Amino acid sequence: MNPDSPKKNKEEMPMDGSDQVAVRQAKLDQMRENGYDPFRENWDQTHTSEEAKGMLPEDQEEGPEVSIAGRIVAFRLMGKATFLKILDRKGKIQSYVRRDEIGEDEYAAFKRLDLGDFIGIRGPLFRTKTGEVTVRAKEYLLVSKALRPLPEKWHGLTDNEQIYRQRYLDLVVNEESRERFQARSRIIREIREFFWGRDFLEVETPMLQSVSGGAAARPFRTHFNALDCDFSLRIALELHLKRLLVGGFDRVFEVGRVFRNEGLSRRHNPEFTMLEAYQAYTDYRGMMELTRSLIQQVAERALGSLQMERSEGDAIDLSGEWKEAKYKDLILEAVNRDDWFELPKGAKLERTKDLGIEVDPGLEDFEITNDVFEKIIEHTLIQPTFVTHIPRELCPLAKITKDDSSTIDVFELCINGQEISPAYSEQNDPAVQRDAFIKQVGEETQELDEDFLLALEHGMPPAGGMGLGIDRLVIFLTKAANIRDTILFPTLRPS
Repeated sequence: MNPDSPKKNKEEMPMDGSDQVAVRQAKLDQMRENGYDPFRENWDQTHTSEEAKGMLPEDQEEGPEVSIAGRIVAFRLMGKATFLKILDRKGKIQSYVRRDEIGEDEYAAFKRLDLGDFIGIRGPLFRTKTGEVTVRAKEYLLVSKALRPLPEKWHGLTDNEQIYRQRYLDLVVNEESRERFQARSRIIREIREFFWGRDFLEVETPMLQSVSGGAAARPFRTHFNALDCDFSLRIALELHLKRLLVGGFDRVFEVGRVFRNEGLSRRHNPEFTMLEAYQAYTDYRGMMELTRSLIQQVAERALGSLQMERSEGDAIDLSGEWKEAKYKDLILEAVNRDDWFELPKGAKLERTKDLGIEVDPGLEDFEITNDVFEKIIEHTLIQPTFVTHIPRELCPLAKITKDDSSTIDVFELCINGQEISPAYSEQNDPAVQRDAFIKQVGEETQELDEDFLLALEHGMPPAGGMGLGIDRLVIFLTKAANIRDTILFPTLRPS
């Protein structure tokens, strides 16, 4: 086929390379002048690169005919023949194009293709002298012209934000990034498989809510014109999922986007993906088993190992049972004061100065203690650790510990120096729940959800609930350096 070769006696466009975009546009104009539009509607792709390579056994030199398609990412011209590599969703595959095989005019047109162009190639498989599975082209077709060049040295860019702003280019040229997002997809698929296997019902709850609750976070607000009232983008999935426990759905889960109008950091993006699951007739210890089994199954099936290598040192071992540690015990060890929880606020602030951490003196006592945990302890918890029985002020939705009314039946799972999953025994006493909510009303991060309290008054079974930040899990499992590396299109300031 030769749909894009120049007409006879047609003057060739100069190829000086001074302006690649202009040169590519000129090539496109030439094709259209010759009656060919390269933006095709289809190509009969019969195999992906991975499937095609798998069709030629190692002990064979030649194989069946295949039809592949993808983006040209490498050219090696050799006079009357060319080796090229194309990239599709499964990876790269080499093709070999010979002038004698496809014809002189076809080959002349082929040599005018550019890196980044999308083509389809049809031909038999063979193995080169170096052992690489290759498609010997009998036919090719340009199906989409790239008018802008691919980056030549993507890793040499000094503006890291360009990777996030033009993620499509990052995915083309950065194999590590492409593999990470493929792994993310497998991780989410395995999460769903895990819960379906335990007879959980997957549900969807509203993103637009009249009252934002389920977490201590500042929401994004918007005005709904049709109802002439304000709504918030949800900051958590919890309160609607627990309404479903009231309705008789004993095991529910949701994987969904949540939105928090707060800061940006290496670990925080204002919109992120959260898993939340609730199971009736269990508690936070039941959630321990569920969370551990979930992460172990996901790691083994999606990534093939329970040993997660770290650039900083030893591998993280996800196998077996995981360590438990009480929040208070960790605090007492960190501050080296047995009387920490009896100290007045001023003495606590003095001790934090001695420890070398900055603490806002306007914080409440429990917030000062939690600063100690977050700034001194959390980053040291590399191996999986369930931190249990946190102060009751940190979460109004959990059951109060029977033998210590200052704590709640909660764990925070920390791995690789950060919290990735909180869980607790759910508070189902409407009076206690109302009291906990009312104590926090007036704070900028809390709202009183009367409809949720009304639902509790109709009766909610005892239950355990857990949440897991998908992005943080992917950071850990794929060794990403930044949450932005795990989100295809992270939030950025407009350019």
